[in-house]
Amino acid sequence: MTVALLEALTFGLGRLADAARAAGHDLVLLTGDRTTYRHELGACGDRVRVVDVDTTDVAACERVLRSLPDVAGLISSTDTWALPGAELAHRLGLPGPRPEAVRTLRDKAAVRARLHAHGLSRSGPLDPAGAAVFPLVLKDSAGTSSRGVWLCRTAAERDAALAEAAGTPLKGRLTAEPYFEGPLYSAETVTWRGRTRLLGVLSRVVSPEPVRREEAAAFPVAFPGDESAELGRWIGRVLEAAGHERGFAHTEFVLTADGPEVVEVNARIGGALVGEALCRALGTNVYTSMVQVALDVEPELLTAPVGGGPATGFVLLYPREAGVLEGWSGLERLPALPGNAQWYPTASPGDVLEHLADQRSCTGIVLAEGPTAELALHRAQAAAGGIAPLVRARRGAAVPS
Repeated sequence: MTVALLEALTFGLGRLADAARAAGHDLVLLTGDRTTYRHELGACGDRVRVVDVDTTDVAACERVLRSLPDVAGLISSTDTWALPGAELAHRLGLPGPRPEAVRTLRDKAAVRARLHAHGLSRSGPLDPAGAAVFPLVLKDSAGTSSRGVWLCRTAAERDAALAEAAGTPLKGRLTAEPYFEGPLYSAETVTWRGRTRLLGVLSRVVSPEPVRREEAAAFPVAFPGDESAELGRWIGRVLEAAGHERGFAHTEFVLTADGPEVVEVNARIGGALVGEALCRALGTNVYTSMVQVALDVEPELLTAPVGGGPATGFVLLYPREAGVLEGWSGLERLPALPGNAQWYPTASPGDVLEHLADQRSCTGIVLAEGPTAELALHRAQAAAGGIAPLVRARRGAAVPS
Protein backbone atom coordinates (compact mmCIF):
# COMPACT_ATOMS: atom_id res chain seq x y z
CA MET A 1 0.00 0.00 0.00
CA THR A 2 1.05 3.62 -0.60
CA VAL A 3 0.71 6.86 1.31
CA ALA A 4 1.10 9.81 -1.05
CA LEU A 5 2.29 13.33 -0.22
CA LEU A 6 1.18 16.35 -2.22
CA GLU A 7 4.21 18.50 -1.48
CA ALA A 8 5.29 18.77 2.16
CA LEU A 9 6.83 21.04 4.73
CA THR A 10 10.58 21.61 4.44
CA PHE A 11 11.38 19.36 7.40
CA GLY A 12 9.82 16.14 8.68
CA LEU A 13 10.04 13.88 5.63
CA GLY A 14 12.33 11.42 7.41
CA ARG A 15 10.02 11.17 10.41
CA LEU A 16 7.05 10.77 8.08
CA ALA A 17 8.79 8.04 6.08
CA ASP A 18 9.49 6.14 9.32
CA ALA A 19 5.83 6.45 10.31
CA ALA A 20 4.58 5.21 6.93
CA ARG A 21 7.00 2.28 6.97
CA ALA A 22 5.93 1.33 10.51
CA ALA A 23 2.34 1.21 9.24
CA GLY A 24 3.43 -1.05 6.37
CA HIS A 25 3.14 1.55 3.62
CA ASP A 26 5.45 3.12 1.06
CA LEU A 27 5.76 6.91 1.01
CA VAL A 28 5.61 8.74 -2.33
CA LEU A 29 6.20 12.50 -2.62
CA LEU A 30 4.68 14.46 -5.50
CA THR A 31 6.61 17.67 -5.96
CA GLY A 32 7.22 20.41 -8.48
CA ASP A 33 10.62 21.23 -6.98
CA ARG A 34 12.53 18.50 -5.17
CA THR A 35 15.31 20.95 -4.22
CA THR A 36 12.96 22.25 -1.51
CA TYR A 37 13.57 18.99 0.33
CA ARG A 38 17.30 18.74 -0.33
CA HIS A 39 18.24 18.35 3.33
CA GLU A 40 15.56 15.79 4.17
CA LEU A 41 15.90 13.71 1.02
CA GLY A 42 19.64 13.54 1.55
CA ALA A 43 19.01 11.70 4.82
CA CYS A 44 16.02 9.60 3.72
CA GLY A 45 17.76 7.30 1.26
CA ASP A 46 15.21 5.04 -0.44
CA ARG A 47 12.55 5.54 2.22
CA VAL A 48 10.83 8.19 0.08
CA ARG A 49 10.04 7.82 -3.61
CA VAL A 50 9.86 11.15 -5.43
CA VAL A 51 7.63 11.82 -8.43
CA ASP A 52 8.36 15.08 -10.27
CA VAL A 53 5.10 16.68 -11.44
CA ASP A 54 3.63 20.16 -11.72
CA THR A 55 1.74 20.16 -8.43
CA THR A 56 -0.17 23.30 -9.43
CA ASP A 57 -1.84 21.13 -12.10
CA VAL A 58 -4.51 19.17 -10.23
CA ALA A 59 -5.35 17.02 -13.26
CA ALA A 60 -1.70 15.99 -13.65
CA CYS A 61 -1.50 15.12 -9.96
CA GLU A 62 -4.66 13.04 -10.24
CA ARG A 63 -3.13 11.05 -13.11
CA VAL A 64 -0.01 10.36 -11.06
CA LEU A 65 -2.01 9.31 -8.02
CA ARG A 66 -4.17 6.95 -10.07
CA SER A 67 -1.01 5.35 -11.48
CA LEU A 68 0.44 4.57 -8.05
CA PRO A 69 -0.11 1.11 -6.58
CA ASP A 70 -2.84 0.81 -3.93
CA VAL A 71 -2.95 4.39 -2.65
CA ALA A 72 -4.48 4.22 0.83
CA GLY A 73 -4.09 7.82 1.91
CA LEU A 74 -3.09 11.29 0.75
CA ILE A 75 -1.32 13.84 2.95
CA SER A 76 -1.28 17.54 2.10
CA SER A 77 0.49 19.26 4.99
CA THR A 78 1.11 22.72 3.50
CA ASP A 79 -1.17 25.74 3.29
CA THR A 80 -0.71 26.22 -0.46
CA TRP A 81 -1.71 22.65 -1.34
CA ALA A 82 -4.32 22.12 1.39
CA LEU A 83 -7.33 22.69 -0.86
CA PRO A 84 -5.95 20.83 -3.93
CA GLY A 85 -5.12 17.94 -1.58
CA ALA A 86 -8.65 17.84 -0.17
CA GLU A 87 -10.15 17.97 -3.66
CA LEU A 88 -7.88 15.17 -4.91
CA ALA A 89 -8.71 12.97 -1.93
CA HIS A 90 -12.40 13.53 -2.65
CA ARG A 91 -11.99 12.65 -6.34
CA LEU A 92 -10.10 9.45 -5.55
CA GLY A 93 -12.40 8.37 -2.73
CA LEU A 94 -9.61 8.66 -0.15
CA PRO A 95 -10.02 9.79 3.47
CA GLY A 96 -9.61 13.51 3.94
CA PRO A 97 -11.17 16.74 5.12
CA ARG A 98 -14.19 18.15 3.34
CA PRO A 99 -13.03 20.54 0.59
CA GLU A 100 -15.54 23.17 1.72
CA ALA A 101 -14.13 23.05 5.26
CA VAL A 102 -10.59 23.50 3.94
CA ARG A 103 -11.74 26.35 1.71
CA THR A 104 -13.01 28.21 4.78
CA LEU A 105 -9.90 27.48 6.83
CA ARG A 106 -7.68 28.86 4.06
CA ASP A 107 -9.61 32.15 4.15
CA LYS A 108 -8.38 34.28 7.08
CA ALA A 109 -11.30 36.69 6.73
CA ALA A 110 -13.85 33.88 6.81
CA VAL A 111 -12.22 32.38 9.91
CA ARG A 112 -12.16 35.81 11.60
CA ALA A 113 -15.88 36.22 10.87
CA ARG A 114 -16.67 32.82 12.37
CA LEU A 115 -14.64 33.46 15.50
CA HIS A 116 -16.32 36.81 16.02
CA ALA A 117 -19.76 35.27 15.51
CA HIS A 118 -18.98 32.70 18.23
CA GLY A 119 -17.68 35.30 20.69
CA LEU A 120 -14.08 34.13 20.27
CA SER A 121 -12.68 37.37 18.84
CA ARG A 122 -13.42 41.00 19.63
CA SER A 123 -13.61 41.80 15.93
CA GLY A 124 -14.66 40.37 12.62
CA PRO A 125 -12.80 41.15 9.39
CA LEU A 126 -12.56 44.82 8.46
CA ASP A 127 -12.87 46.61 5.11
CA PRO A 128 -9.23 47.29 4.12
CA ALA A 129 -10.02 50.60 2.42
CA GLY A 130 -12.31 51.97 5.11
CA ALA A 131 -10.84 50.49 8.28
CA ALA A 132 -10.09 53.23 10.80
CA VAL A 133 -9.48 51.21 13.98
CA PHE A 134 -5.77 51.65 14.59
CA PRO A 135 -3.44 49.89 14.89
CA LEU A 136 -4.60 47.43 12.25
CA VAL A 137 -3.15 44.81 9.96
CA LEU A 138 -3.76 44.45 6.25
CA LYS A 139 -3.09 40.92 5.05
CA ASP A 140 -3.50 38.45 2.22
CA SER A 141 -6.50 36.30 3.15
CA ALA A 142 -4.62 33.19 1.97
CA GLY A 143 -1.06 34.31 2.63
CA THR A 144 1.79 32.25 4.06
CA SER A 145 5.26 32.80 5.55
CA SER A 146 4.50 36.36 6.71
CA ARG A 147 4.13 37.50 3.10
CA GLY A 148 1.57 40.12 2.18
CA VAL A 149 1.21 41.59 5.69
CA TRP A 150 1.23 45.31 6.52
CA LEU A 151 1.06 46.81 10.02
CA CYS A 152 -0.61 50.23 10.02
CA ARG A 153 -0.79 52.60 12.99
CA THR A 154 -2.18 55.63 11.13
CA ALA A 155 -4.44 56.39 8.19
CA ALA A 156 -1.39 57.48 6.20
CA GLU A 157 0.31 54.13 6.82
CA ARG A 158 -2.91 52.33 5.83
CA ASP A 159 -3.12 54.26 2.56
CA ALA A 160 0.55 53.55 1.80
CA ALA A 161 -0.02 49.85 2.53
CA LEU A 162 -3.06 49.81 0.23
CA ALA A 163 -0.96 51.27 -2.56
CA GLU A 164 1.78 48.68 -2.02
CA ALA A 165 -0.74 45.84 -1.78
CA ALA A 166 -2.25 46.89 -5.11
CA GLY A 167 1.03 45.94 -6.78
CA THR A 168 1.64 42.76 -4.76
CA PRO A 169 0.51 39.36 -6.07
CA LEU A 170 -1.86 37.85 -3.50
CA LYS A 171 -2.91 34.22 -3.05
CA GLY A 172 -6.33 35.36 -1.85
CA ARG A 173 -7.78 38.83 -1.36
CA LEU A 174 -6.81 41.76 0.82
CA THR A 175 -8.47 41.83 4.24
CA ALA A 176 -7.95 43.76 7.46
CA GLU A 177 -8.28 43.18 11.20
CA PRO A 178 -7.20 44.87 14.43
CA TYR A 179 -3.56 44.48 15.40
CA PHE A 180 -3.63 42.44 18.60
CA GLU A 181 -0.74 43.42 20.85
CA GLY A 182 1.11 41.10 23.22
CA PRO A 183 3.41 38.05 23.07
CA LEU A 184 2.87 35.69 20.15
CA TYR A 185 2.40 31.94 20.59
CA SER A 186 1.04 29.01 18.64
CA ALA A 187 -1.13 26.18 19.93
CA GLU A 188 -0.12 22.76 18.59
CA THR A 189 -3.12 20.42 18.54
CA VAL A 190 -4.58 17.24 17.11
CA THR A 191 -8.32 16.83 16.41
CA TRP A 192 -10.47 13.84 15.65
CA ARG A 193 -14.27 13.72 15.31
CA GLY A 194 -15.01 16.68 17.50
CA ARG A 195 -12.29 16.09 20.10
CA THR A 196 -9.19 18.29 20.28
CA ARG A 197 -6.07 17.76 22.38
CA LEU A 198 -3.64 20.57 23.08
CA LEU A 199 -0.19 19.01 22.67
CA GLY A 200 1.62 22.12 23.85
CA VAL A 201 2.22 25.79 23.18
CA LEU A 202 5.13 27.14 21.14
CA SER A 203 6.59 30.56 21.92
CA ARG A 204 7.40 32.88 19.03
CA VAL A 205 10.04 35.59 18.84
CA VAL A 206 9.52 38.13 16.07
CA SER A 207 11.57 41.04 14.77
CA PRO A 208 10.73 44.64 15.73
CA GLU A 209 7.82 46.42 14.08
CA PRO A 210 6.80 46.96 11.40
CA VAL A 211 8.28 43.87 9.71
CA ARG A 212 7.45 41.29 12.42
CA ARG A 213 9.53 38.54 10.78
CA GLU A 214 9.73 35.27 12.73
CA GLU A 215 13.14 34.95 14.38
CA ALA A 216 12.97 32.15 16.97
CA ALA A 217 10.68 29.75 18.83
CA ALA A 218 10.68 27.36 21.79
CA PHE A 219 8.54 24.41 22.89
CA PRO A 220 6.79 23.61 25.19
CA VAL A 221 5.95 26.82 27.05
CA ALA A 222 5.37 26.16 30.76
CA PHE A 223 2.03 27.82 31.51
CA PRO A 224 0.58 27.37 35.02
CA GLY A 225 -1.73 24.35 35.25
CA ASP A 226 -5.02 26.25 35.39
CA GLU A 227 -4.01 28.58 32.54
CA SER A 228 -2.86 25.63 30.43
CA ALA A 229 -6.17 23.84 30.99
CA GLU A 230 -8.12 26.96 30.00
CA LEU A 231 -6.00 27.34 26.86
CA GLY A 232 -6.83 23.75 25.99
CA ARG A 233 -10.56 24.42 26.33
CA TRP A 234 -10.27 27.68 24.40
CA ILE A 235 -8.41 26.20 21.44
CA GLY A 236 -10.98 23.43 21.21
CA ARG A 237 -13.73 26.02 20.86
CA VAL A 238 -11.68 28.00 18.33
CA LEU A 239 -11.07 25.01 16.06
CA GLU A 240 -14.69 23.89 16.26
CA ALA A 241 -15.90 27.38 15.31
CA ALA A 242 -13.39 27.58 12.46
CA GLY A 243 -14.54 24.23 11.09
CA HIS A 244 -11.36 22.20 11.65
CA GLU A 245 -12.46 18.59 11.85
CA ARG A 246 -9.45 16.29 11.70
CA GLY A 247 -5.69 16.17 12.09
CA PHE A 248 -3.07 18.60 13.31
CA ALA A 249 -3.56 22.33 13.63
CA HIS A 250 -1.05 25.10 14.27
CA THR A 251 -2.97 28.10 15.58
CA GLU A 252 -1.10 31.37 16.09
CA PHE A 253 -2.47 33.58 18.85
CA VAL A 254 -1.53 36.69 20.79
CA LEU A 255 -1.95 36.69 24.56
CA THR A 256 -3.37 40.21 24.97
CA ALA A 257 -4.16 41.98 28.22
CA ASP A 258 -7.77 40.84 27.70
CA GLY A 259 -7.04 37.22 26.86
CA PRO A 260 -6.00 35.23 23.78
CA GLU A 261 -6.78 36.46 20.28
CA VAL A 262 -6.28 34.26 17.23
CA VAL A 263 -3.95 35.53 14.50
CA GLU A 264 -4.54 32.62 12.13
CA VAL A 265 -5.55 28.98 12.09
CA ASN A 266 -3.36 26.62 10.03
CA ALA A 267 -4.94 23.20 9.53
CA ARG A 268 -1.61 21.36 9.57
CA ILE A 269 1.36 20.56 11.73
CA GLY A 270 3.57 23.57 12.37
CA GLY A 271 6.28 24.48 9.89
CA ALA A 272 10.02 25.06 10.34
CA LEU A 273 11.11 22.69 13.14
CA VAL A 274 7.80 22.56 15.03
CA GLY A 275 7.26 18.91 14.10
CA GLU A 276 10.74 18.01 15.30
CA ALA A 277 10.14 19.93 18.54
CA LEU A 278 6.93 17.97 19.11
CA CYS A 279 8.64 14.64 18.49
CA ARG A 280 11.41 15.39 20.97
CA ALA A 281 9.33 16.88 23.76
CA LEU A 282 6.51 14.35 23.55
CA GLY A 283 8.89 11.39 23.27
CA THR A 284 7.19 9.93 20.21
CA ASN A 285 7.10 10.21 16.42
CA VAL A 286 4.10 12.50 16.05
CA TYR A 287 4.05 11.85 12.30
CA THR A 288 2.60 8.43 13.12
CA SER A 289 -0.62 10.25 13.91
CA MET A 290 -0.41 12.15 10.61
CA VAL A 291 -0.30 8.84 8.75
CA GLN A 292 -3.14 7.47 10.87
CA VAL A 293 -5.36 10.45 10.07
CA ALA A 294 -4.59 10.00 6.35
CA LEU A 295 -5.72 6.37 6.68
CA ASP A 296 -8.91 7.40 8.53
CA VAL A 297 -7.71 5.91 11.82
CA GLU A 298 -8.01 7.69 15.17
CA PRO A 299 -4.61 9.27 15.87
CA GLU A 300 -2.75 7.86 18.86
CA LEU A 301 -1.81 11.35 20.01
CA LEU A 302 -5.44 12.09 20.83
CA THR A 303 -5.31 9.99 23.99
CA ALA A 304 -1.88 8.36 24.43
CA PRO A 305 0.29 9.47 27.36
CA VAL A 306 3.15 11.62 26.06
CA GLY A 307 5.97 13.75 27.41
CA GLY A 308 9.24 13.34 29.20
CA GLY A 309 11.44 14.43 26.32
CA PRO A 310 13.66 17.51 26.11
CA ALA A 311 12.37 20.98 25.38
CA THR A 312 13.76 22.66 22.28
CA GLY A 313 14.47 26.15 21.04
CA PHE A 314 15.35 27.12 17.50
CA VAL A 315 16.61 30.26 15.81
CA LEU A 316 16.19 31.24 12.15
CA LEU A 317 19.23 32.77 10.47
CA TYR A 318 18.78 35.57 7.93
CA PRO A 319 21.35 37.50 5.91
CA ARG A 320 21.87 41.17 6.66
CA GLU A 321 21.96 42.04 2.98
CA ALA A 322 20.34 40.67 -0.14
CA GLY A 323 22.52 38.79 -2.60
CA VAL A 324 23.83 35.34 -3.44
CA LEU A 325 24.47 32.90 -0.59
CA GLU A 326 28.03 31.59 -0.54
CA GLY A 327 27.83 29.57 2.69
CA TRP A 328 28.08 30.12 6.44
CA SER A 329 30.79 30.81 8.95
CA GLY A 330 30.77 29.31 12.43
CA LEU A 331 29.06 25.97 11.82
CA GLU A 332 32.13 24.11 13.07
CA ARG A 333 31.46 25.51 16.57
CA LEU A 334 28.20 23.65 17.12
CA PRO A 335 29.53 20.30 18.49
CA ALA A 336 31.28 22.09 21.36
CA LEU A 337 28.19 24.01 22.50
CA PRO A 338 25.63 22.88 25.11
CA GLY A 339 22.21 21.57 24.20
CA ASN A 340 23.10 19.16 21.38
CA ALA A 341 22.96 22.08 18.95
CA GLN A 342 22.11 21.04 15.37
CA TRP A 343 22.02 22.80 12.02
CA TYR A 344 19.12 22.54 9.54
CA PRO A 345 19.85 24.40 6.28
CA THR A 346 16.93 25.91 4.37
CA ALA A 347 19.03 27.39 1.55
CA SER A 348 22.07 26.30 -0.44
CA PRO A 349 25.16 28.10 -1.70
CA GLY A 350 24.27 29.78 -4.97
CA ASP A 351 20.71 30.62 -3.93
CA VAL A 352 19.61 34.22 -4.50
CA LEU A 353 18.22 35.83 -1.34
CA GLU A 354 15.97 38.75 -2.18
CA HIS A 355 13.12 39.04 0.31
CA LEU A 356 14.62 40.10 3.63
CA ALA A 357 11.28 41.05 5.20
CA ASP A 358 9.87 37.53 5.46
CA GLN A 359 10.83 33.88 5.86
CA ARG A 360 11.80 33.41 2.22
CA SER A 361 15.28 34.72 3.02
CA CYS A 362 15.88 32.31 5.92
CA THR A 363 19.10 30.40 5.22
CA GLY A 364 18.95 27.84 8.02
CA ILE A 365 17.81 27.03 11.53
CA VAL A 366 19.79 26.21 14.67
CA LEU A 367 18.01 23.92 17.16
CA ALA A 368 19.12 23.16 20.71
CA GLU A 369 17.68 21.15 23.60
CA GLY A 370 17.25 21.94 27.27
CA PRO A 371 15.27 20.95 30.38
CA THR A 372 12.87 23.86 29.74
CA ALA A 373 11.86 25.82 26.67
CA GLU A 374 13.48 28.93 28.14
CA LEU A 375 16.86 27.26 28.65
CA ALA A 376 16.68 25.53 25.28
CA LEU A 377 16.06 28.87 23.57
CA HIS A 378 19.00 30.45 25.40
CA ARG A 379 21.24 27.66 24.13
CA ALA A 380 19.91 27.97 20.58
CA GLN A 381 20.48 31.72 20.61
CA ALA A 382 24.02 31.27 21.89
CA ALA A 383 24.74 28.77 19.12
CA ALA A 384 23.13 30.89 16.41
CA GLY A 385 25.01 33.99 17.53
CA GLY A 386 28.26 32.60 16.17
CA ILE A 387 26.92 31.63 12.74
CA ALA A 388 26.77 34.12 9.88
CA PRO A 389 25.35 33.65 6.36
CA LEU A 390 27.97 34.72 3.82
CA VAL A 391 26.37 36.71 1.02
CA ARG A 392 27.85 38.48 -1.97
CA ALA A 393 26.11 41.13 -4.03
CA ARG A 394 24.78 40.07 -7.41
CA ARG A 395 26.84 41.36 -10.30
CA GLY A 396 25.34 43.82 -12.70
CA ALA A 397 22.06 44.36 -10.89
CA ALA A 398 20.75 45.78 -7.68
CA VAL A 399 18.99 43.26 -5.49
CA PRO A 400 15.69 44.43 -3.97
CA SER A 401 15.06 44.01 -0.25
